[in-house]
Amino acid sequence: MILRSVEALVAGIAPGQLVAIPPDYSGVSMAATRALLAAGRRGLRIVAVPTSGIQADLLVGAGCVDELEAAAVSLGEAGPAPRFTDAIKAGRIRMRDTTCPAVHAALQAAEKGIPFMPLRGLIGSDILAHRADWKLASNPFAEGEDPIVFLPAIAPDVALFHAPRADREGNVWIGRRRELATMAHAARQALVTVEEIVEGSLLEREEVAAGVLPAMYVGGVALAPRGAWPLGCQDLYDADDAELLRYAAAARSEDGFRDWLRSFLARPAQAA
Repeated sequence: MILRSVEALVAGIAPGQLVAIPPDYSGVSMAATRALLAAGRRGLRIVAVPTSGIQADLLVGAGCVDELEAAAVSLGEAGPAPRFTDAIKAGRIRMRDTTCPAVHAALQAAEKGIPFMPLRGLIGSDILAHRADWKLASNPFAEGEDPIVFLPAIAPDVALFHAPRADREGNVWIGRRRELATMAHAARQALVTVEEIVEGSLLEREEVAAGVLPAMYVGGVALAPRGAWPLGCQDLYDADDAELLRYAAAARSEDGFRDWLRSFLARPAQAA
């Protein structure tokens, strides 16, 4: 069934699964994050595409994450991500350091159905010493020495994100956020919360079809108005900077984080 409740949407996300999440500016499903937190989900492996902020910080702080791959985790203008920082210092999660181009390239490999993707820009950086799964080898097509890095494909179990709208067939309009398409193509399925469900097929409307993720990539859709709050959703609403600052201040301590988390979980979804 394509159309579900938010709780049913995330029910199939199991411990050990690899979940791809987008950056703060690109359709973060805070509604699905709330449902995961409320369900007490544990043991998740997260790949940020390519960075994350409050979503990763909440999941890490609540003990939901065993492993995180990201180019950065930060609250941006609100400062460092405090629960993530604390978890790294305490060694509570496994961190897989990466770069923005590396994440996108590895997802594109899975998208294309190939086992790896070459990437040259990593050569000379310290990060290669910490990623045994990245292979520095010679370009097989070069006549002379030509080193290049081979990255294994990243094939998430789930791509989890928020979008402005979907139709009842499960087609999802993502607009200019093409990284969401890459995530969905690379993953086994996309699970998507949306601002609205529209009648008629989005793919049959010429003016919007180019920005539509077809239902063949979508495992489920849930209606969640203002489902990205306190982050923004494309051109529909901006991030709530005041709330993000409140979170950043509260999450500096474990007690403050727990207080903010209880408030977040208690907040009616559409009141966000």
